[in-house]
This record gives sequence, structure tokens and C-alpha cells, in this order.
Amino acid sequence: MTRIDFYLLTGEQEQDAFLFTCRLAEKAYQLGHRVFIHTQDETQSKVLDELLWGYKGERFLPHGLLEQQHNNTPIELGHTEDAGDHHDLLINLSDRIPDYFGRFSRVAEIVSNHADAKQKSRDNFRFYKQRGYPMHTHSIRG
Repeated sequence: MTRIDFYLLTGEQEQDAFLFTCRLAEKAYQLGHRVFIHTQDETQSKVLDELLWGYKGERFLPHGLLEQQHNNTPIELGHTEDAGDHHDLLINLSDRIPDYFGRFSRVAEIVSNHADAKQKSRDNFRFYKQRGYPMHTHSIRG
């Protein structure tokens, strides 16, 4: 069954969520996992794509936009109802839970400290809990 992890950030800005997403994707990649990052829309995908290119200066995280059909990229981003052939880690940055979340081993919900993001997170938490998914919450400082 899919494991659900909520990462509660102290920052309120969308940029805080993006930077933490890069950090989490890097860690998963270093552990040999494939990552799919589900974004809200094309604009968000492009912003995150740029961040991943220059994350931590000289360090490059191999990634691509699913819509550009990169093959076997360890980290992919997308905002449509397609997640390619990914099934390992889903990082959800969208306002809604994608229909395909259940095929992943793990889902990471990134929650900024903004009121709207916290409300979305509560709704998502209820959704997963009502369906019996194992859930974990992590408070991220700094």
C-alpha cells in the first residue's frame, strides 16, 4: 500500500516548497529512487525545472519535463493526468491529489505554512485517512 508523508514547512512562500522539493528529490535520487513531481500547471513545472538545473550551484539533478518525453530520467516533472512509467516516489505540489497516486510506493505532500496550503493539506489528509493509507507527518525546520 502507498505510504503517504506530509512535510510541514515553516515558510509560507511557494519558493519554500520548491526548494524543499529539490532537497527531497535530491535525497531520493541519491538513494536510487525515481521521482515524479506533480505540479499545479505548466508555469510551476518550468519554475521548478529551472531550480533543478542550478540546485546547489555546481550540482545537477538529472531531470526533465514529462511533456517533452524524456526517457528514463530519474526525476521528471509534469502537470497532466500522466505520470509516465513512474511508480516509486510521487511529490505532489498540486492543489489536488492526482488519480494515479495509488500506483506509487510513496507520496510526499509538501505543505507550506500558508493558510491556503494548510487547508488543502487538511483536505488531502482526510482523503488518505478515510481510505486507510499509512501516513506520517514531518515538521521541517529552516
